[in-house]
Amino acid sequence: MTQIDPQEYQKSLDRLSGILSGIATHADVQATFRCPYKNRFDQCTAHFGCRNQRKPQEPGGLFQCGSDDQLDYRSAWETDQRPATPGRGQIRCDGTSYPLSTGGTLFDYADQLGARVPTSCGRTGHCHECIVEVTSGTQALNAPTPAEEFLGGEFRLACQAKVEDADVDIEFAPLFRTPRILTQTVDRPAEIDPVVQRRGQAIYYGDEEIDQYRGHLYGLAIDLGTTTIVLDLVDLETGESVHLSAFENPQRFGGSDIMHRISYDGQHPGELRQALVKALNHEIADLCRRGGFVRQEIYEIVVAGNSTMRDILFRLDVQSIGQKPYKSSIEHEYLSGERTATSLVEKTRRLGLKANPKARAYSLPLIASHVGADVAADLVAVDMDLSSESAMLVDVGTNTEVVVAHQGRLVAASCPAGPAFEGGGITYGMPGCDGAIESIRWDGARWQWETIGDTAPAGLCGSGLIDLLAELRRHDLMTPKGVFADKKRQFELVPERGITFSRLDASNLAQAKAANFCGQYIVLRTLGLNPSDVQQLYLAGGFANYVDVQAAIDIGFLAPVPTARIAKVGNAAVQGAREVLLSADKRARIEALAKRIEHVELETTPDFFELFVDGCQFKPMPQKLSAASA
Repeated sequence: MTQIDPQEYQKSLDRLSGILSGIATHADVQATFRCPYKNRFDQCTAHFGCRNQRKPQEPGGLFQCGSDDQLDYRSAWETDQRPATPGRGQIRCDGTSYPLSTGGTLFDYADQLGARVPTSCGRTGHCHECIVEVTSGTQALNAPTPAEEFLGGEFRLACQAKVEDADVDIEFAPLFRTPRILTQTVDRPAEIDPVVQRRGQAIYYGDEEIDQYRGHLYGLAIDLGTTTIVLDLVDLETGESVHLSAFENPQRFGGSDIMHRISYDGQHPGELRQALVKALNHEIADLCRRGGFVRQEIYEIVVAGNSTMRDILFRLDVQSIGQKPYKSSIEHEYLSGERTATSLVEKTRRLGLKANPKARAYSLPLIASHVGADVAADLVAVDMDLSSESAMLVDVGTNTEVVVAHQGRLVAASCPAGPAFEGGGITYGMPGCDGAIESIRWDGARWQWETIGDTAPAGLCGSGLIDLLAELRRHDLMTPKGVFADKKRQFELVPERGITFSRLDASNLAQAKAANFCGQYIVLRTLGLNPSDVQQLYLAGGFANYVDVQAAIDIGFLAPVPTARIAKVGNAAVQGAREVLLSADKRARIEALAKRIEHVELETTPDFFELFVDGCQFKPMPQKLSAASA
C-alpha cells in the first residue's frame, strides 16, 4: 500500500479548502448583488412587481431584468409587505418610530425606519447575518423559527421575527451599528518597509511573486475588539491611511464578554466565526465600492485582537482559553516548544476573507492567557520597549489590559472587567454611538448632559457613566459603597426620555471598576511601584480617549498618576497593527518583545479578594500601595 505523505496530504487539503472558500466567497458576492429571481437568461421569474422589469423579448414571455448587478436589487421590489391591519403600538429603532401592523417582519420595519440590517440570502434565514436585539416587546413577536435555533434570549433574525400583536410597543437594535470612530492615534512618522512590495509591475510577498500590479497596493489593519471592530485601509506604498471604519462586533448574540462567547462557541461551533467573517467581508466590499478598487488589490491583512477574538477568526478551538490555565492552544504549543512564536500567518482564502487570492492574514503575537495580540499592537504604537522610564499602559475595554515597564522588566495582566462600561448590563447603557450621553454634570437642580452627534439622548456610554459616578460622589449623592442619598432607588437623569440610573446599575459598574482597579494595583505592586512613580501612563482604547481623566481617578477607575503624565493615545491597537503592516522590522521587534513579558494571573494573588472588595468602592486608589499579604 502506498504510504501517504502527511505534508503533501495537508497541502491538498489546503488547496481544496481554498477552492471551496473561493466558491463560497463568490457566492456571497453574487447573492449581495444579483437578484435571486433573475435567471441565467437575465429574465425575471418573480411573481410581483419590480422597477427593474423590462419588456419581454417575446409576447407573453418573462420580463427582462434591467438590473446592472452593481447595486442592491431589493430597493426595486414593489412588494407591499406591510399588513393591512394596523394596531395601537409603535416600533422603534435608533430613536425613530413607526406605527405597527401585524404580519410584518422586523426586517420590513427596519426598511421603513432606515435601519441598516445586513443580509446576503435575500431574507430567507440562511445567512444568519440579520441578527437584531429586541430590547422590548418580544411577546408581540412570533415564536423563534428553526432558522433561529442558534440564538437565545432577546436575539432574533430580523427576517424571521414577525409581528403578531400590533398593540404592543416593540424596540429593537441591529448588531451592526456604527459607533463613533476614534481616529486619533499616536502622531509619528511611519516606517515603510512592508512585507508586500511592488517591484516594477510585479507584487511580491517577501520573495514570492504573487500578482501583477492592478493600480493599488493595499493592506488592512484590523482591531478585533469584543465590542467594536475597527478597520484601517492602508496604502502600502505611501503608508497613508486611505479609510478608517468601525462597527459593533456582531457576535454579541453569543454573549457580551469573552467567557460567554467561549461557552457559546462550544455549543454552536462556527456561528460566531461566520458572523465575524461576513461582517468583515461586508465592510471590505463597502470599502471597495467607496474607493473604486477591487478586493484583489488587498494583499495583506494584519489582525490585532484578544486571544479569543483572534483564534475564532483563525479557525482555532477556543475552549482552552475558557479553562484553567486560560491559554490559547497556540500558547500551549509555544510553551511546549512546538512553535517558535504565538503569532499566526494564514491564507486569507482559508479564512474566508475577501482579498487577493494569494493574500495572507498575519496576527500579532499573544502575550499570555487573555493578554492578546491587541496589547502587542498597543506596545508597538507607543514603543514601550524603547522607554527608559517607568511607563504604564492601560487599554480599557471589555477585558482591560495593563502593562508596566520598569528597569528593563515588563509585567502584564488582564482584567475581566466585562461590558458594563461599554453599556452592557446597564439599564440605559449603550456603546459610543449617536445619542449616547458622553458627558454629564449636576448643577444642583438638574442634570446637564452632552450627547454624541448632538442628538436626543438614548442612553449613556462609558465616558458618560464615569462622569455620572464622579458627579454622584462629588455632590454626596452616593456613598463610596454605592448607596444613594435619601434612600433613593434610582436617579431620573433625562425624565422626558425616561433615562434613569439605578442602584443595580451602580453595583454592576462597581464590579467592573474593581477589575480595573485590581489589575493596575497588582501589576504596579509586582514591580515595587506606587502610582506616583509612573512617569508616563498611556491610556488606550476607544472610549478611554473621551474619558475625563480626573473623574476616572476620583472613582478609582484609574491609578492616581499625576494627570500631566497621562497621555491618551487613541486607538493604539489599530495604530500598532498599521505600523506592523508597514514595517517588517517592527513585526520582528514585537515578536521578540512578546517573549520577554511576564504575566500575572490576578486571581492567584493571595489578597486578590480583599483588593477586589476594596476596589468595588467608588473612591481613589491609595497613593501608597500595601504589600501583598502572605
